[in-house]
Amino acid sequence: MRVLLTGGSGFIGSHIALLLLERGFDVLILDSFVNSSTNVINRIKSYLNNKDLKYKLETINCDIRDKKLLDKVFNDSIKEKKPIDIVIHLAGLKSVSESLINPLHYWDVNVIGTLNLLLTMKEYECYSLVFSSSATIYGLSDSVPMTEDQKISPINPYGKTKVAIENMFSDLYHSSMNLWKICSLRYFNPVGAHPSGVIGEDPIGIPNNLFPFLTQVAIGRRKHLQIFGDDWETKDGSGIRDYIHIIDLAEGHLSSIDYLNSNDSCLEFINLGSGIGYSVFQIISQFELSTGCKIPYSIQRRRDGDVPICYADISKAKKLLDWSPMRSLEQICLDGWNWQMKNPKGYS
Repeated sequence: MRVLLTGGSGFIGSHIALLLLERGFDVLILDSFVNSSTNVINRIKSYLNNKDLKYKLETINCDIRDKKLLDKVFNDSIKEKKPIDIVIHLAGLKSVSESLINPLHYWDVNVIGTLNLLLTMKEYECYSLVFSSSATIYGLSDSVPMTEDQKISPINPYGKTKVAIENMFSDLYHSSMNLWKICSLRYFNPVGAHPSGVIGEDPIGIPNNLFPFLTQVAIGRRKHLQIFGDDWETKDGSGIRDYIHIIDLAEGHLSSIDYLNSNDSCLEFINLGSGIGYSVFQIISQFELSTGCKIPYSIQRRRDGDVPICYADISKAKKLLDWSPMRSLEQICLDGWNWQMKNPKGYS
């Protein structure tokens, strides 16, 4: 089975790619490398070569807004007698703060890019899709754990683009429900790294998320961790979020492929998280305990748009995908730190 993996060189995409290749899938990575490194592909190949695994991997530098190049990718696969069977679509922009500054760019890349992809898939009769959505679509809801059927109310352009795409899936599916098989996976907070340390998270510039910021403080790249509020209505005063090991998240995508292959037609929106809420201070404490590193931090005022508690109800993923997260917070800390120690400057 041939899988087209858009955004396959990013943090999430690279881990999915590695698992797909280990399972024997033929993987075609399509990426513009705007927010990722070509070194990721070399790392994946080196890891598989060292394990003496035979694999089928091809990489194409392509922006999903380029409809002509997308057509060529699908057409060339057919000419090679290796048509694309399923698409895992991760390519897009994901910074909440950046989306507030440049919303039109986010609508262009995320929504128009996805539209191009869907048009091309339809033209070449490829109807199976796994999509990377986001818990950001739930907005400021303080209902926890968050379920897939609760109110969708994003408060930033990034989240709004994800909702627009999910709406596009609904319209498409209901117009041709006997053809399409779609799983839209709503990520919470993927963290950690591959246990080998060969691939991991390497954000460009100042990290937007807690965990890569924390590991960069631990390695000495940053002086201290910023904590946004210690006066939330939680047990220790810090915000509570759902953090899921990146390998657990990646395995959720493989389970989604199995689910699509076992159905004639479907459209599902599914949370992928740990199902557990961890506070910022709890993360710091566990990281210090697991690694022996002391994490200096400073308390900043709360950020606009933050909520005190946010974590997933993952019962739907357990039921439909037969999937459950297997890795602990300690494993997240150990694997994330292993990656950072082996790659103090990331992929550079």
